[in-house]
Amino acid sequence: QVRLVESGGGLVQAGGSLRLSCKASGLNFRINTMAWYLQAPGKERELVASIDSGGAQTYDDSVKGRFSISRDNVYRRLFLQMDRLKPEDTGVYFCARPPADWGQGTQVTVSS
Repeated sequence: QVRLVESGGGLVQAGGSLRLSCKASGLNFRINTMAWYLQAPGKERELVASIDSGGAQTYDDSVKGRFSISRDNVYRRLFLQMDRLKPEDTGVYFCARPPADWGQGTQVTVSS
C-alpha cells in the first residue's frame, strides 16, 4: 500500500545541480521521518539525509553544505536539493520511510 516514487535523477557534470523529488502515498506522511539514501556502485545503501516530522534535518558529513532535504506535507512530497555535485555522489538515490519502506530509486551520475 505504501508507495514512494522518486524522480529528478540524471547525468550532470561535477559542480552542477540536481533536485530529486519523492511522491508519497499510503502512509501518514505528515508524522513520519523521511530520508534519502545513496547506494553507490558495489556498496550498501547509506543514509544521506533525513528530516523528521518537525523539520529537524540530519546530513552525512560528505554532503553538508551541498545538499538540502525538505518536505511539503500538504502535497506529500520529499525533496533533495543537490548542489556542487561531485563524482563520488554517483549512485542510486532512494526515498525512504525508515526502516521498512523504500522507493525504486533514481540514478544520479556525476562526471568529472
